[in-house]
Amino acid sequence: MFVYLNDGVVPEAEAMVSVFDHGFMYGDGIYETLRAYDGVVFRCEEHIQRLFRSASLIGLNMPKDIAGIKDAINETLRANSLLNAYIRVTVSRGKGLIGLDPDLCETASFVIMTNNFKPYPAVFYEEGIKIIIAAVRRNLKEALDPRIKSLNFLNNILAKIEAKQAGAYEAVMLNSGGLITEGTISNIFFARDGVLCTPSVACGILDGITRSLTLDLAVKNGLTVKEGEFRPEDLYGASEVFLTNTTMEVMPVSRVDETSYQPGKTAALLVREYGREVAAYVREKECERP
Repeated sequence: MFVYLNDGVVPEAEAMVSVFDHGFMYGDGIYETLRAYDGVVFRCEEHIQRLFRSASLIGLNMPKDIAGIKDAINETLRANSLLNAYIRVTVSRGKGLIGLDPDLCETASFVIMTNNFKPYPAVFYEEGIKIIIAAVRRNLKEALDPRIKSLNFLNNILAKIEAKQAGAYEAVMLNSGGLITEGTISNIFFARDGVLCTPSVACGILDGITRSLTLDLAVKNGLTVKEGEFRPEDLYGASEVFLTNTTMEVMPVSRVDETSYQPGKTAALLVREYGREVAAYVREKECERP
């Protein structure tokens, strides 16, 4: 495997950052996860723009511009001979003396890692996955802006541990007011009384790119959509539930805590429409393959 480190591609064994890197010591950094289909990075510019937004919100000077990051992603894909890939772009504050002051770091560390994308098991989409509502609460949005896609993931890791202990695949967190927010790596949707519902950004969630596309596809296909405030009982009373993110796309849910669901027609519709959207994007951008 080859990794892009700062200014170019290096073998995995040489892809090292300092133990004094503030990303390692303090989680001081940002990242984006992307997916390549047949060599085309889906919604690449949107992800990079969100990376820049995260950087701006933490006062981090980006070491490359948008075009430079796109070129670096393509160079990493070429080096690894990958067409269908998982891509992670990470930018940390960089190496510096011990201390929280960002000015201790002169230059940001920039890393791109790619792996061959292994599809989720087909049974997940056919039968759905089990999730829980975690006891761990979502970070207070007034304390940590959810628009920052931060390297500090301990809140989500604690919820993931709780999910694993319960034999579940994913955990959904509530905010301090007891409202549903999002999963550890996903956004959540549910259908109830003919309406497709999802927590609003105001509840303290990351405005997921896949979430936004799913909402657009739902509206285009005549579904009634509601972004709002919802409590666990709203979810338990749903007719179907599904999750979204960059890699799983649209994933049906079969169980939330002790409540069971059948993968429904809404999720099936959006799985199909999402696939069509990806195919159209790949055709449009095929000239940009690395």
